[in-house]
Amino acid sequence: EQGLAQAQVYLGDCYGKGEGCLQDDAKAARLFKQAAEQDYLYGQHALGNCYRMGAGVEQDLEMALRLYTQAVEQGLADGHYALGRCFAEGRGVVQD
Repeated sequence: EQGLAQAQVYLGDCYGKGEGCLQDDAKAARLFKQAAEQDYLYGQHALGNCYRMGAGVEQDLEMALRLYTQAVEQGLADGHYALGRCFAEGRGVVQD
């Protein structure tokens, strides 16, 4: 509620996994988006996962790729892995 990006990602994880609450992918994606809009790399990565899998949002591989790239540009190792998988599997990009 106060806009703390780290808390938004933690709470989004809870909703995404149904830990301590009912699972709600759409609510998780909204929280991840709020964190991503603050340029929080973990929010960008988590929202990228939502778009890649179509969890709580309509699947959009190009958007997932953009979000992973933003996280990578901030140095997130998990973002490098996710971006590499997109290229290896041809998800949202030409396979390379």
